[in-house]
Amino acid sequence: MLVESIAFALVGLVTAAAALLALPSYFRAARALTLGTAPAAALLGGVVAHFCLQGHYPAVSVAASAVASGVLTSLLARPDLAAGRAPAHRHHPHRAGAHRAPRRHRPA
Repeated sequence: MLVESIAFALVGLVTAAAALLALPSYFRAARALTLGTAPAAALLGGVVAHFCLQGHYPAVSVAASAVASGVLTSLLARPDLAAGRAPAHRHHPHRAGAHRAPRRHRPA
């Protein structure tokens, strides 16, 4: 289990490095957050897979750790904040007071 844990951590570090090198503008948060999330996710996913498979298929456990690491690292990606991309899905900022309650007429 010790060797597998080291493999899981290495898979997580490779996933984080690949994400940061391939799409650096998508990860606007601190680099340490990405470099910490990916190995933690890989360790968690690998350990869960190891115990579910009862340790019989270590290659599948390593693959499961890679998938878990990739999925949780992708949650940190922010393509809408990437440099050079227009936020097409966002509304323009509203003017102050534009969302007031409608006025009700008073009876005369």
